[in-house]
Amino acid sequence: MVANKKGPRISVAIFLNPSHQGDRPYGPIKQLLSEENPPIYQTVSVKDYIAYFYTKGLTGESILSHFMLPHVKEQRKLKN
Repeated sequence: MVANKKGPRISVAIFLNPSHQGDRPYGPIKQLLSEENPPIYQTVSVKDYIAYFYTKGLTGESILSHFMLPHVKEQRKLKN
């Protein structure tokens, strides 16, 4: 399965220790963003990501949609 059939795919491996970087924000690489390639997800800290993960629990659904930017969610609803 290909995530996006348009253009190259970029993967970045990161190693982090949430206990030391819990408040550090993580988000898209600013240099890769443009009008044609806007961000899809909001910047989020590990602390907030984990807090939402434990609040939501294991439902079988990805929690990433919670962090998707509102205009992207709306666009995806309109396409479906």
